[in-house]
Amino acid sequence: MRFIPTTLDGVWRLEPERREDERGYFARTWCETEFAAHGLNLRWPQGNVTGTLKRGTIRGLHWQADPKPEVKLVRCSLGKVWDVVVDVRPASPGFGRWEAFELSAENGTQLYVPAGFAHGFQCLVDGSEMTYLMGETYDPALARGLRWNDPQVGIEWPLPEPFLSERDRSLPLLAAFR
Repeated sequence: MRFIPTTLDGVWRLEPERREDERGYFARTWCETEFAAHGLNLRWPQGNVTGTLKRGTIRGLHWQADPKPEVKLVRCSLGKVWDVVVDVRPASPGFGRWEAFELSAENGTQLYVPAGFAHGFQCLVDGSEMTYLMGETYDPALARGLRWNDPQVGIEWPLPEPFLSERDRSLPLLAAFR
């Protein structure tokens, strides 16, 4: 795996190093030794998968608050998504900054999302699937979210008029977390 730092402190893009032959390819998606060498989370007590039917759907932006903040390792296992992370750490100099990445089954890129970052994605094709390794088990009392179209954040979503759940449509603005 190639570990590529992003413009957001602690967020990493992980690109697979595919070994190909006449059968296809092999690539590592997790290695405790390599993650430890980069000072990243090594504990993954929960794994999740989301299947999204409709192109244009946005899921997120979600995170889990203290005292059990989540670290996430995400990848698109089917289809293609526009994956977004937003710094929601109130004391961070990067508070409110975002960055986006195209994740697809084809490119195999993963995203390491540390605690203190909201995460979400927009499906770029019908029938996309995302897999997650979670550094903490889910606690609904600590679930938080940020509105997808907060003008203070200014995320540039690639597809107009997205489909969202009622919950995601009514999430608070960033100012509520300052």
